[in-house]
Amino acid sequence: MRKMSEVETPYLRSEPLDFEVGDTVDVGVIITETVEKRGKLEEKERVQVFNGIVIARGGAGVNESFTVRRIVAGEGVERVFPVHSPKLAYVKSKRKARVRRAKLYYLRDRSGKSARLRERIVVTATKKGKGAKRKATPTK
Repeated sequence: MRKMSEVETPYLRSEPLDFEVGDTVDVGVIITETVEKRGKLEEKERVQVFNGIVIARGGAGVNESFTVRRIVAGEGVERVFPVHSPKLAYVKSKRKARVRRAKLYYLRDRSGKSARLRERIVVTATKKGKGAKRKATPTK
């Protein structure tokens, strides 16, 4: 088991991704395209954004992954992203939700208002007592 972790360690992401199940995230995926310019084939890289709600997170080590779900033209689309993939450019959390489950598979059967999640409010205490301020998580 120790040899496996020694082999996997160089492939792990150095900075952990800061999101949880229920968060609305923007996932930047590096897409490689082959483009023909003046008779020559060139490889061009760009970042494509996939946004949606994280409905699951699982695995450990190199095998860790998360599932993001969104609705496109009335159809549900889910993508599974490996956390430690070099094709994953970034994961930005846009909105945090208050959930009571580790997996949100029940969202697959819901649409409209019943598929909404409650926003989680983060409390930052600068002063104790009456002067404590409540600050909502920033949304864009």
